[in-house]
Amino acid sequence: MEIKERQLEIIEAAGEILTESGIAGLTTKNLASKMGFSESALYRHFKGKHEIVLTMLKYLTKNMDERLSNSVKDINSPDEKLKAVFNNQFEFFKKNPHFLVAIFSDGLLEESKTINEAILQIMSTKRNHLLKIIQEGQKQKQFIDTLTAEDLVHIIMGSFRLHMLQWRLSGYAFDLKLKGNKLMSNLLTLINFKKPIL
Repeated sequence: MEIKERQLEIIEAAGEILTESGIAGLTTKNLASKMGFSESALYRHFKGKHEIVLTMLKYLTKNMDERLSNSVKDINSPDEKLKAVFNNQFEFFKKNPHFLVAIFSDGLLEESKTINEAILQIMSTKRNHLLKIIQEGQKQKQFIDTLTAEDLVHIIMGSFRLHMLQWRLSGYAFDLKLKGNKLMSNLLTLINFKKPIL
């Protein structure tokens, strides 16, 4: 999926409106006003609100897939890969808080089946990256195997989501990456395989 520069600017502005005002605030009129051009100019790039939201979600899926793949390509240790994935996510959202809507899907789930599927694709993409790392860590006896890899991923993703929600509700008041690294360290303490003391 190729997105032109102007389309990217539009979906970024749409993300900002969604974050500030929710789905009800995202109208072509509000979006055109934020962009500083007419509604008719907006329709030259997108057919309407639905296509804008769908494009945003698809863009975020592709962007995350590429970012997370690149973040671990030169790392061998599963726990270091896990840290790299989350640091990459923290850095991205620190720079792009308007895309947090993709994590929390405020009001988007009720919009349409295609939007629901796009949200599920974002979740699935992240889950697949994490699952591969956890399975690798379990195979190497680095991560515990008393829980399935799927269950560990569920716990990790839930912890990440709560961390991002706290950051958002605080008005972005704390250092996302600093506090996030502490969370990651705690999670690794929980899932790391403990060798018996002889």
